[in-house]
Amino acid sequence: MTDKLRTGIIGAGFIGTVHAHAVRAAGGLITRVADSSPEKAVASARRLGAVSAAESAEALITDDEVDVVHICTPNATHAVFAEDTLKAGKSVICEKPLATSVEDAERLAAQARNTGALASVPFVYRFYPTVREARARIASGDAGRLWLLHGSYLQDWLSREDETNWRVDASKGGGSRAFGDIGVHWCDLMEFTTGHKITRLVAGMPRAYDERAARGNGSGHNGAVATEDGATVLFETDRGASGSVVVSQVSPGRKNRLWFSFDGTAASYAFDQEHPDVLWVGGRDENALVTRGPDTLTSPGAQRYARLPAGHPQGYQDCFNAFVVDAYAAVSGDRPEDLPTFEDGLRAAVLTQSVINSAKSNGWVEVPR
Repeated sequence: MTDKLRTGIIGAGFIGTVHAHAVRAAGGLITRVADSSPEKAVASARRLGAVSAAESAEALITDDEVDVVHICTPNATHAVFAEDTLKAGKSVICEKPLATSVEDAERLAAQARNTGALASVPFVYRFYPTVREARARIASGDAGRLWLLHGSYLQDWLSREDETNWRVDASKGGGSRAFGDIGVHWCDLMEFTTGHKITRLVAGMPRAYDERAARGNGSGHNGAVATEDGATVLFETDRGASGSVVVSQVSPGRKNRLWFSFDGTAASYAFDQEHPDVLWVGGRDENALVTRGPDTLTSPGAQRYARLPAGHPQGYQDCFNAFVVDAYAAVSGDRPEDLPTFEDGLRAAVLTQSVINSAKSNGWVEVPR
């Protein structure tokens, strides 16, 4: 017997491995792993350090040795696995997008509310200490009136025509690829950090390549491409600010550059995910670089997540670890503030559909609240 939370992970690719590291950091025990086949599940369970493999996702969800289910599978499978997990009375951490349609996301958010189970989506960029510092300073009024919110999220992993992935296939990844995959991260981070909500937007969804083909025996979508390689979005917020975000998965040299600048009348705050240990603070007379550390950040919320001294880098996996620590605390009854939930997953689905609608109509659209 153990008092550790017992975890099942469905999907053992890159992101499933990240979840596994975070589960161990949170003190959880990985009891089951399910993959695309029973044979792959055995190998994945061994690699991720699980007690054993599950024959299928369905078997994992109903297994009495699993308390929390982590869903790390292709997007089109998220809704059914999350719904089955909640019906089984278990807590669930579901990779984004929560669902590939607003209707499915609404149903899941309502189901989570009704069950009261922990139901979370890993918007983990919230867990950078420098982001929390910017949020606290903005909330205290240090920025003055925020009026311009802008940034980008740029990657290059699909920058060649012969590179592809299951996400390129709309039947597996959903109707939006670049925005639905990474643009929603930027929007979640903007709304979380500033307190502003996007109320209307106009968007474009361009492609660098109209066709893709996998190299050699590579897996993924081959042929005509229906999803976007990038997105450009202009928006307005409920607090009177304007903004823009540029999203791309075809920007050579940009590995995972989520960048923002939130500009107020008194100060601006800039963050770069590829250099996350520094928060840039802009002022009229001087600029400052605030380094990440428990003794260099001023807000308690930021200090809480600065687990290493300044000069000892904290990165993406550290953020994921902090997210799962908070999520597991919530499962145990101690709900930390600002944990992303299925409501945030629904918000991302609404924003994604608004971007799709705008790109199709070539005009401004209102974003439902």
